[in-house]
Amino acid sequence: MSDTLAQKIIRSHLVCGDMTPGSEIGLRIDQTLTQDATGTMAYLQFEAMGIRQVRTELSVAYIDHNTLQAGFENADDHRYIQTVTKKHGIRFSRPGNGICHQVHLERFGAPGKTLIGSDSHTPTAGGLGMLGMGAGGLDVAVAMGGGAYYITMPRIIGVELTGRLPAYVGAKDIILEVLRRLSVKGGVGAVMEYFGEGVATLSVPQRATITNMGAELGATSSLFPSDEVTRAFLRAQNREEVYVPLAPDPDAVYDETLRIDLSALRPLAACPHSPDNVRPVAELAGKKIDQVCIGSCTNSSMQDMLTVAAILKGKTVHPNVSLSISPGSKQVYTMLADCGALTDLIAAGARILECACGPCIGMGFSPNSAGVSLRTFNRNFEARSGTKDASVYLVSPETAAASALSGVFTDPTTLGKTAPAIEMPSHFLICDNMIEMPADPAQADSLTVERGPNIRPIPVGVAPGKDLACKLVLKVGDNITTDHIMPAGAKILPFRSNVPKLSEFCFTVCDPEFPARAKALGGGLIVGGQNYGQGSSREHAALVPLYLGIRAVIAKSFARIHMANLINFGILPLTFADPADYDRLNQTDDLFIGDYADAIASADSLTLQDRTTGATIPLLLHLTERQRHILLAGGLLNYTRNQNNR
Repeated sequence: MSDTLAQKIIRSHLVCGDMTPGSEIGLRIDQTLTQDATGTMAYLQFEAMGIRQVRTELSVAYIDHNTLQAGFENADDHRYIQTVTKKHGIRFSRPGNGICHQVHLERFGAPGKTLIGSDSHTPTAGGLGMLGMGAGGLDVAVAMGGGAYYITMPRIIGVELTGRLPAYVGAKDIILEVLRRLSVKGGVGAVMEYFGEGVATLSVPQRATITNMGAELGATSSLFPSDEVTRAFLRAQNREEVYVPLAPDPDAVYDETLRIDLSALRPLAACPHSPDNVRPVAELAGKKIDQVCIGSCTNSSMQDMLTVAAILKGKTVHPNVSLSISPGSKQVYTMLADCGALTDLIAAGARILECACGPCIGMGFSPNSAGVSLRTFNRNFEARSGTKDASVYLVSPETAAASALSGVFTDPTTLGKTAPAIEMPSHFLICDNMIEMPADPAQADSLTVERGPNIRPIPVGVAPGKDLACKLVLKVGDNITTDHIMPAGAKILPFRSNVPKLSEFCFTVCDPEFPARAKALGGGLIVGGQNYGQGSSREHAALVPLYLGIRAVIAKSFARIHMANLINFGILPLTFADPADYDRLNQTDDLFIGDYADAIASADSLTLQDRTTGATIPLLLHLTERQRHILLAGGLLNYTRNQNNR
């Protein structure tokens, strides 16, 4: 049997199901990760399952999102995560140690292993030949308890790379080119697998930039082979023992193939407000900018930082530009200081932020009113930066640095035919003193978990009733992101463990009156367009609507992780049999679904009656047998408890 690389890893971890694309499969998970914006809820859910110690090979909790401590809430959550992980067998990466995906790549990722994380950019680990997938926190909690992770068997899209990148063209430009071709919906239901002679020209950090932003395609995961480049990276991290060579079979067949000549690429930018709104930087040249942010889990590696430092060395950032730089890890930060590159960055006028997500999630460094911000990040959704009328562009570190110096959009290839030489170290500085090991299991029961007053109980779903009669509480359009549903930012993120408070912000980007209306109506249904729920893995985008009484969402199509999260919390995801019927429904209409529970139990379709207009609309249920049982139990937490009790 001829397999792609993704199929090989899936086959070796298959617990149940068959590998026919579109069918449900269960996978054994080797590793998990969480971050603090999603981790508090994930560990509350793990505790609720009553499992004493994690059953994975490795689980790590990172503090990298909610690091701006303007009140007690974030600090309390950090202390909760620190104590609950020590008790239950999970490693704890302390604040300041770095961004979860960068640190995991450096210190824990391993070729051929499976990883799920409560962050949508967990596929970053695919740069090492690891099958990394973003998931809701509840799915991560189940995996930590030894349960399988269920996905739809993906199609495999092969991306053949040939040639070599020209000077001043980066790995970011490769993934922006893929987004330009496929769109933010182009990877839904698929794994992106990179192969070809051009792969060997890319370092592991460059590969990780590409797999990181595969999340913006809606892809289940993204993968590179594990080769001698992988081996050299692991050797430099003093982890060569985890190396295994991995590649697709020579006669592997892909469901679809893209071909990219690296030598033909030029610098690209994703324009507001979507990662697939891609144009050549040369077309934007001369446009005034206000801010540049370099960092995030996409572009904060040692290679990225050295590239930026070399461009800025001996120069000064333009007086009209505010430049921030966030090294991805303590390892990167320390090595920049040791080699003098940090001095070059500071001397040029860069503002050095801590090793954390920071501006990428609106946690500080918001642009000025109507400002133009160039960012080496992965998302430029409206208002995500913290400034609603800002124009955010996604660019490579090369483009970001060149533009910071000139004060306008600048194609870095105009800087010369030869880029400054970057020498990557053959050995990285290894110091894991900011990673705390869990307690001895024999001592774990005596440990106390510390909970601050901001940590509130988890909302739990209820079993569906015979019929469903309710209002259409909100109608939204295409490409609704999890940032629309449950915004991030410095004012909101501290309440991630306080769902009642968090509910005050739900959907306010789209409709400021939504929370109050949902409460007044006692909940109801939401209607959306194409690709509903794209973006982050944040389960709060399902958990908070559950708290507000949302029982079902009807959309033209759903993003993978969000659909799974809806089911996990007992919210039924329905699709239009005819997408044109979307136009027949109006906000605040009275809706009715008869034999609702019976339909969830066994039907592939049901009928929605609009009692306001008299319209009858057929809807589809794309559910597996396991998902039906979860919904009938009122969500995955109830379902898991029931299974454990049995």
